[in-house]
Amino acid sequence: MGRGTLRIYLGAAPGVGKTYAMLAEAHRRVERGTDCVVAYVEPHGRPRTQGLLHGLEKVPCRRLEHRGAVRTEMDVDAVLERAPQVALVDELAHTNVPGSRNPKRWQDVTELLAAGIDVVSTVNIQHLESLGDVVESITGVRQQETVPDELVRRADQIELVDMSPQALRRRMAHGNIYRPDHIDAALSNYFRPGNLTALRELALLWVADRVDEYLQQYRGEHDIRSTWQARERIVVGLTGGPEGRTLIRRGARLAEKGAGGEVMAVYIARSDGLTSASPKELAAQRTLVEDLGATFHHVVGDDIPAALLDFARGVNATQIVLGSSRRKTWQYVFGPGVGATVARESGPDLDVHIVTHGEIAEGRGLPGASGARHGRARIASGWLAGLLGPVALTTPLSAVHLGLANDMLLYLALTVAAALLGGLLPALASAALGSLLLNWYFTPPLHHIAIADPANVIALVTFVGVGVSVASVVDLAARRTHQAARLRAESEILSYLAGNVLRGETRLEELLERVRETFGMDSAALLERASDLDPWTCAGRAGHAGAVERPEDADVDVPVGDHMALALTGRVLPAEDRRVLAAFAAQAAVVLDRQRLQKEADQAKELAEGNRIRTALLAAVSHDLRTPLAGIKASVSSLRSEDVDWSEEDRAELLAGIEEGADRLDHLVGNLLDMSRLQTGTVTPLIREIDLDEVVPVALGGVPEGSVELDVRETLPMVAVDPGLLERSVANLVENAVKYSPPGRPVLVTASAIAERVEVRVVDRGPGVPDEAKDRIFEPFQRYGDAPRGAGVGLGLAVARGFAEAIGGTLNAEDTPGGGLTMVLTLRAAQPHTGPARAAGPVGTERQAS
Repeated sequence: MGRGTLRIYLGAAPGVGKTYAMLAEAHRRVERGTDCVVAYVEPHGRPRTQGLLHGLEKVPCRRLEHRGAVRTEMDVDAVLERAPQVALVDELAHTNVPGSRNPKRWQDVTELLAAGIDVVSTVNIQHLESLGDVVESITGVRQQETVPDELVRRADQIELVDMSPQALRRRMAHGNIYRPDHIDAALSNYFRPGNLTALRELALLWVADRVDEYLQQYRGEHDIRSTWQARERIVVGLTGGPEGRTLIRRGARLAEKGAGGEVMAVYIARSDGLTSASPKELAAQRTLVEDLGATFHHVVGDDIPAALLDFARGVNATQIVLGSSRRKTWQYVFGPGVGATVARESGPDLDVHIVTHGEIAEGRGLPGASGARHGRARIASGWLAGLLGPVALTTPLSAVHLGLANDMLLYLALTVAAALLGGLLPALASAALGSLLLNWYFTPPLHHIAIADPANVIALVTFVGVGVSVASVVDLAARRTHQAARLRAESEILSYLAGNVLRGETRLEELLERVRETFGMDSAALLERASDLDPWTCAGRAGHAGAVERPEDADVDVPVGDHMALALTGRVLPAEDRRVLAAFAAQAAVVLDRQRLQKEADQAKELAEGNRIRTALLAAVSHDLRTPLAGIKASVSSLRSEDVDWSEEDRAELLAGIEEGADRLDHLVGNLLDMSRLQTGTVTPLIREIDLDEVVPVALGGVPEGSVELDVRETLPMVAVDPGLLERSVANLVENAVKYSPPGRPVLVTASAIAERVEVRVVDRGPGVPDEAKDRIFEPFQRYGDAPRGAGVGLGLAVARGFAEAIGGTLNAEDTPGGGLTMVLTLRAAQPHTGPARAAGPVGTERQAS
């Protein structure tokens, strides 16, 4: 049975019509004969949505009791037993009520997909995990319910449900989204035009990125090289010169003219490394690129125009930005230059912009003066200079007699030119041909291969020797220069690799993408196996075209140890490239090991923390819980004893002991359960606005009468909290303070308003806590000083801080002036407005309670 498909209706904001679109799709499928059921849909009381539910089969929901209320959740078991073709599951980011099969609804959906059931679901853009901080900065509301981005990205289909802010606000005003008593608060808070516009842009950009990923994958799978101008993508070609910053800013301005434009700066280094690029300037340009939100790429290529065009077409670029040539006028005799070549060969699918700058015609050095490796054109030029040059020189020298010494110097100049252009072999041929021509035309007897004067023999031998020596030295210098340049290119790439590692780019896929991009390959994969007999498995890969499953099938493979290899496809690399490639391969293996070690370390940390808590819990259960149990058992046994006639006072005392022990047990078990909820992250507050004087007095019910003085004025502003969690937090603080306060010194509970927050202070006159222990007392199972074992398991303050942070507050300890400890609980003051209270999310309808 295969995995089911997932279709998601993504909304820019609550109320745009995601559920309506999902139900409309369900009716279309049912009309086509598809077995489609409603696993869970929340109509939010909207008549049109409820109308679409008619005619669709509904799987009964589970009814769970939570905090005195009965709530409904999707019954995963019932849906699996029904086994439909398609299940409708609304609100993918919803948090399930405690006691459900899974904590989150998206985990329920994952189970349905694994069972082969197709799922159609809905989610809002603000619920994506990666956008939580962005949404909070825009709306001022932190979304408590989120769904992992990867789950949404892996969806087989994503359909954006969009609506303009003005239309959405009109729907809101007409009562089509929320109840009338919530409309004013919603329009003035979460549904402001600016908020809706920003959320809409987030949704459009996120979906555009998802579409772009699919497009790149499709182009790679079908080996499409031509540019599809679906999106403006601008490639800025850099040389490492000072004009690069101008080009980068120009590319950024071009991208701003089209929504969603992307800028990619690329520096192409020759494989021989002989460039005039300044590493310092390149680093500055890379920083500028990243500051402008663009990406920087480093590519190796001997033919710079071809490499630049290959890169641009590979990333589906639409425009290329280049600078005007810095070469001097006379240097154009060596070729038209990179800009002209790129413009000529770009074709109709790429626009090339040549940008002027202040470095035009300032010079870049002589072509070939740096002694690059001889190419075919230079070798041909060397042979022409070495063979045709002496023949062409012979004619004018035969007409004008300059003397044998001068003639030999001119022929020697041609030999040196042949060595500079073509290397050793053309120079040797030039020296041999020149000596024959000198002998035939310029040494008596003329026109004979003979030499009458012994001095001329010495001169010709010297000419040949000098010519061969000069050619050898020039060729050796060129080879050494090429080797040094090659090493410079390698060191530049390795330095770039080290910089990536230091900057934290340690994901294996990112490193493999850098390898593929640097060497211009189609794909790169890191393969590994457990032993020589086991099959190869892919630990990570980059690229789509031609990915291999075995090193033997790759165009280039670099072994890393005995059971790991880096495999690349696309072309065969020269042998000298393997040294740099080996460094990449070794780094890839290190990154893979580091990721696995980090994962193991995280697991070990979780296990150690779990073991520590379990050990502390066992110690608490074995002693602190047994103490009240022993007292209860002793009192009950005494009361049941038939051989003792207890007086009424004795019976009352024994019953009081039983009640006290039961209260202690209830308190201890409650703290243990609260700590467990905090550890597992299942505490989901229901934020609403409330007055402190409605909550704090209730929290004092568990302490002896007269042990607390309360000073909470009715004029304090309201606070945005979960009343139940606040009550538990204050109760734990007060009980802890009463426990350590000396007799006759009541605990003071006071509250005050400061700016946009309200502080609740619990002041005791006990022994106090040193500064170094003030944070430690909030850790689970920690009891400071000589507290008796029966005083609790050390969870009260940990639970109090956990609940305080869950409702958006803070809890800290301070010294009480004159001795003692003061607990300061800081809460958020409610925002002043008229109308219903503002909740921590869209008004009550899209946010589900847990």
